[in-house]
Amino acid sequence: MRSDGSALSLRRWLRSAGFAWAGIKHTYRTQANFRIEVGAAVVASALALALHAPLAPILLCCALVLSLELVNTAVEAIVDHATSDFHELARIAKDAAAAAVLVASIGALLVGLVVLGPPLLKLVGLWR
Repeated sequence: MRSDGSALSLRRWLRSAGFAWAGIKHTYRTQANFRIEVGAAVVASALALALHAPLAPILLCCALVLSLELVNTAVEAIVDHATSDFHELARIAKDAAAAAVLVASIGALLVGLVVLGPPLLKLVGLWR
């Protein structure tokens, strides 16, 4: 990477990564659902490793849910900044962003059941 002001600058990349990390830290500190989702991601990843189940689909689903929760937090912040009054479009924006997280979470749960279910059932003797 170059060290000047170009798009390939390591300094620019590190600065941008710092801003992204600040967003993750803010969301973790302020959003209970994000903390719950991080915990679920850790548990699901650990289970996949312990059960020798495919890790990639679990990690991909975790990344999707966490990413959408970050976007949801951003949408809520910008809508709250734009207006403190009730507005139907503001409600729709916030509800749609929350719905994206819900849809991804349901998908992640289903993937988790498909990927982790059989090894878990084998472990407890309920699956051959």
